[in-house]
Amino acid sequence: MGYAKPDVLVETAWVADHLKDPTVRIVEVDVDTTAYAQGHVPGAIGFDWKSDIQNPLRRDFVDRAAFEALASRAGIANDHTVVFYGDNNNWFATWAYWLFKYYGHRDTRVMNGGRKKWIDEGRPLDTAASSYPKTTYRAQEPDQAIRAFRQQVLERLGQPGVGLVDVRSPKEFTGELLAPENLPQEGAQRGGHIPGAANVPWATAVREDGTFKSAEELRAIYEPKGITADKEIVAYCRIGERSSHTWFVLRELLGYPRVRNYDGSWTEWGSLVDVPIER
Repeated sequence: MGYAKPDVLVETAWVADHLKDPTVRIVEVDVDTTAYAQGHVPGAIGFDWKSDIQNPLRRDFVDRAAFEALASRAGIANDHTVVFYGDNNNWFATWAYWLFKYYGHRDTRVMNGGRKKWIDEGRPLDTAASSYPKTTYRAQEPDQAIRAFRQQVLERLGQPGVGLVDVRSPKEFTGELLAPENLPQEGAQRGGHIPGAANVPWATAVREDGTFKSAEELRAIYEPKGITADKEIVAYCRIGERSSHTWFVLRELLGYPRVRNYDGSWTEWGSLVDVPIER
């Protein structure tokens, strides 16, 4: 497929062959937080993106200590190969992947095609929650180079060496909607997009079965929009999960050296006072 880092993707067959591998931990993270209990890859750990990964008080994900506690409770050690998958073509699977990279986990991967492909192939499902012996996980210092904050985005507006990519739907980009059509229209005070951003919806990177397109196909999607490897790229969506999917495509599959996920995204930008918005 021509990927810069082919090892970051594993196929469903690889996962099936490693279900009993003690060096591997498989983690499911879904948009639908009830999906895991309905049936999951045997042995997979379930992370709830709302209660396990989000800070319960402020708009942020878990800090370093809480991340270490989460990984330790799940039985994940620093030397484990951690494979993420989920529904919606791996929306939150890539978000969890990005978070693990943020805290320095070395061997992190995504199951190509996610939950849908596993089920479509008729592979086994388990409804019992998986558990493993507790570990003592030690995270690294956060990798701030892969995350963008609002002030950093403001400082980069109009800079020639920066590419902003808005991965939301066209109707969100134009300001007609504040959220995907199937979700409540809430989260920001105003609609529109960050000035200068190119609209490349996240789902253009995957095929109908949820697997990622080839590197050649992906470059043909992003490069004509000015999202090129010679620039610093900032991806955003509504709350940061769809943009983590595009971050994964650009940084891990295409090998772009400087890609940040602005996880504050439109929920933050569209409610800030005195920032520019385009429609």
